[in-house]
Amino acid sequence: MSAHTHTRPHPAHRGRVDMRLPWWALALPTLAFIALLTLILNPTDAHAAAGNPAIDHLFERAQQLLSR
Repeated sequence: MSAHTHTRPHPAHRGRVDMRLPWWALALPTLAFIALLTLILNPTDAHAAAGNPAIDHLFERAQQLLSR
């Protein structure tokens, strides 16, 4: 007695994958990138930063170079 095999009702598309992402799969990384970029461009808003003057000076110089 042989077992019956099930076949697909429609042939599979070759070479094309139809995959959809949910809206938040692109929105969340974009939001995180914008938040981090904002902190880099305006380091005075980063209250958790240490008060090391050398690092502060480095960030100020980087901000001056980026604003030109």
